[in-house]
Amino acid sequence: MSVYTTVGRDELTAWLAPLGAGGLDDFAGIAAGMQNSNYFVTAGGRRWVLTLFEHLAPRELDFYLALQDHLAAHGIPCPRPLATGDGHFWRVLAGKPAALFTCLPGAGVEAPTSDHCRMLGEMLARLHLAGADFPSPLPNPCGAAWRDTAGRALAPLLTADERGRLLAELDFQSAQDYSALPRGIVHGDLFRDNALWQDGSLSGVLDFYFAGEDSLLFDLAVVANDWCADAQRLQALFAGYRALRQMVPAEEAAWPAMRRAAALRFWLLRLEVRHYPRPGAVVTIKDPDHFGSLLQRLCLAPERLPR
Repeated sequence: MSVYTTVGRDELTAWLAPLGAGGLDDFAGIAAGMQNSNYFVTAGGRRWVLTLFEHLAPRELDFYLALQDHLAAHGIPCPRPLATGDGHFWRVLAGKPAALFTCLPGAGVEAPTSDHCRMLGEMLARLHLAGADFPSPLPNPCGAAWRDTAGRALAPLLTADERGRLLAELDFQSAQDYSALPRGIVHGDLFRDNALWQDGSLSGVLDFYFAGEDSLLFDLAVVANDWCADAQRLQALFAGYRALRQMVPAEEAAWPAMRRAAALRFWLLRLEVRHYPRPGAVVTIKDPDHFGSLLQRLCLAPERLPR
């Protein structure tokens, strides 16, 4: 989350009125993340999160907000959008589509334990199962086609070493066949800063704006690459996940390549921000080299799926 678009108090007061959230008390920008403008809003004595969507088309926005409403109704602790009396989840504010969400309790963890990873695995399985009956999902916006297109567009801007590693990985991924893997709605971005914890329990899953239909294994690879610094935590992640969803042999075979695909996806996203920066009042820039190095390590030392 970042602040690219500033909001005035009077226009926010008027925008809030149809939601029935109460009078505006205060609001402040949130400096975290990379894609949208976010504010904490206190209204009617309650804290909310306001998001202004910087680049999403209406069809995409309708999908993301309906998905969060669906998941929340199925017991997933995610921010739930507040609707107007006529059922609209978003309206224009400061020239951008915007939505108001419930603000979940808890805080992130920087050094997750095996217990954190086990609980996260359980939650990811619950999310995959809850999304199974969501109608007409959009594809993963940063899926295989995006990775290939974005990577080849970025290649000329990189150093010779980066360019060589990137093009080699794009060729490797284009040769993979993931068609036998179970598919469904994936979160796509479940990093440590997108999960909240309170009193030792997982209290919130945030930021669904990279969600979409893809191989469920891709979601596990995204989580493993950020949460699981050792074999013990990786084992705990899969123990939690398998407690609720049985995995198939094709997923075991595809795991080393899928971990590379997930590392590639975040390397590319952060390279885009580095080479095509967007102006904003408060903007978070994350280092792409972390995922470039992780991808290199996964190429040199692939790891099998924990049993």
